[in-house]
Amino acid sequence: MPDPFATSCTAFEGPRRLASGSLSEVALAVKAAVDRGSLQPLLVFDDASGQAIDFDLRGTKANVIARLPALAAQLAPPQTEEETAAGPRGKGRPKLGVIAREVTLLPRHWDWLAVQQGGASATLRRLVEQARRAGSASQQRRMARETAYRFISAMAGNLAGFEEATRALFADDRPRMEAHIATWPQDIRDHTLRLAWGDHVPSTEA
Repeated sequence: MPDPFATSCTAFEGPRRLASGSLSEVALAVKAAVDRGSLQPLLVFDDASGQAIDFDLRGTKANVIARLPALAAQLAPPQTEEETAAGPRGKGRPKLGVIAREVTLLPRHWDWLAVQQGGASATLRRLVEQARRAGSASQQRRMARETAYRFISAMAGNLAGFEEATRALFADDRPRMEAHIATWPQDIRDHTLRLAWGDHVPSTEA
């Protein structure tokens, strides 16, 4: 079961960032705010997806912590096909997982592969890995934009410049987005930039 100490999230008390850290840290910070009678809306967001999180704050601190592994399991991303196929590994030498399938190429492609270092199979694997890495970087940028959009939709949908900021976000235009969110509360602005471009934000605040 996923570790609630490994899942990162951020809580807001109104426009102020209340806490940022693991599920356990943030859940206790939110419970403390509720127990002291906070009158501000308390919203929590998964840092990986931007989705809102609902904590079950009933009972003692120990009760709250005990329920977090199940929540962490709900928030965990689904396994990839490779992870599912690999399954748990036992002791001994790991399997290479090589699969033999037919590849159809033109003669000039085979001629080029034949003179590459390591042979055709090694060259094809290397090319596939290079393409995967390039695609992965592009996918990570897209996911970051979507994560930031979910957050600002919940926290800044009624703030000035929201529509323009959204267009700048999906255009990957940071300077233009910063201009449109300049009047937003600082904690909302900072967290938006963190989600969209990976800016560092300190861990749980006092």
